Amino acid sequence: MKILVIDGPNINMLGVREPEIYGRDTYEDLVDMTRAKAREISAKNYEEGKDMVKVNFIQSNHEGELVTAIQKAYGMYDGIIINPAAYTHTSIAILDALKAVGIPAVEVHISDVSSREEWRQISYVREACIATVSGEGIAGYSHALEILVENIGKK
Repeated sequence: MKILVIDGPNINMLGVREPEIYGRDTYEDLVDMTRAKAREISAKNYEEGKDMVKVNFIQSNHEGELVTAIQKAYGMYDGIIINPAAYTHTSIAILDALKAVGIPAVEVHISDVSSREEWRQISYVREACIATVSGEGIAGYSHALEILVENIGKK
């Protein structure tokens, strides 16, 4: 089972950018934690005779690169974890790419966007996702991975 984790603008600045909102964990911490969760799930799956879980990551500050990553995932990945960051609230292109590939996706937000500015309440990508995880810090990526593995495992 292959999962692609896609992160949008400024996620590479975790630990530096507004730590009172996004925490002090870095992007490297996020990657390490998510890989550790994939290994944990893989170990459990191995015992149960199920698929191993592999995760790959892409972070870009450019909308087109995110769209291209989604398109390239077609036929290569079983699921997508996506934090489009600011593009959540503006990008119909990312929504259209997710709809086009039809890969199960979980939307993730490190902060609790529902308690923030009014414009953050709008998510274009949510329409193409099976679930949204918000406000759990970088641990939300592990939660999203669990949701995807469970969902994909049912198919």
